[in-house]
Order: sequence, then C-alpha cells, then structure tokens
Amino acid sequence: MVWPSIALLTFVTLQRLAELLHARRNTAALLAQGAREIAPEHYPYMVAMHAAWLVGLWLLAADRPVSLIWFLVFMVLQSLRVWVLATLKGRWTTRIIVLPSAALVTRGPYRFLSHPNYAVVIGEIAVLPLAFGLPLFALIFSLLNAAILTIRIRAENAALKQVVA
Repeated sequence: MVWPSIALLTFVTLQRLAELLHARRNTAALLAQGAREIAPEHYPYMVAMHAAWLVGLWLLAADRPVSLIWFLVFMVLQSLRVWVLATLKGRWTTRIIVLPSAALVTRGPYRFLSHPNYAVVIGEIAVLPLAFGLPLFALIFSLLNAAILTIRIRAENAALKQVVA
C-alpha cells in the first residue's frame, strides 16, 4: 500500500514550503524593525541539505511502507514543532535574525531547552527516514545536519550573547 507513504511525504513537503513562506514574511518584518541577520554564509548549505533530504525521501521512500511506531514518534515531533512556532510567533525564521531591542524568549519550550526547534529538526531528520525503514539514510543526513547545526548554534549563541550583554 503506497498511499500512506505518499500522504506523509506530501504533508512534510507542504509543511516545509509553508514554513519557508512564513519564515520569509517574519524575516522581512524583523529586518524592517531593525533586526540584522547573523552568519548568513552557512544558510545555503542548510537549505541544500534539507532539500536533498526531502528529495531523497521522495526517491527512496515513496513506495515503502510506513512504520506505525516511527510515524507516531514523528507526529510527537510535529506537535513540538507547533509549540515552538506558537511560542516564537513572528520571531520564528529559518535564518539567524537578531532584533537587538527584543528580550530572549524564555517561555514555552524555551523554558526547558535553549534551542528546541533544533532538537525537533534533529529528531525529524532521523525519525522520518526510520519510519520508511531507511536507517543508513537517517544516519547520513543526521551527520550532515549535525555538522551544519554545530556551525549554526555557535553563531546563534554568539549573536544572542551580544544582545543580552
């Protein structure tokens, strides 16, 4: 039965596209308020990695069955994603955008983690391929994601430290 795989991949694709539009609007609004982008040089690599992950899933997983257990884990991650988006509202972007006049967000999932969105993405990059029985794919993209997030989190933490100081 192929339709569950196609439905899940379609959901993730549409979700990512909608998030890019949401992030673009938020980025423009933040920049208009005097925010600035930090460390944009890594951003194209992050986009390329995420696009390759999604295209790879379409190529390798569209005709594979979906594991119910991994699907449920993925759905828990989606609820956490919604929590992050709802907490950050207009401050959520896919870029590192710092608004000097704004206080750091310390409510919602930010009470528990400094970077809950990245925790969700780490989970998604691994869990969705595992839902399709693709452990090597999950490992490869988890390693690529770890490399990008290492650069990104260092840059973001340094930028946020300047804002708080």
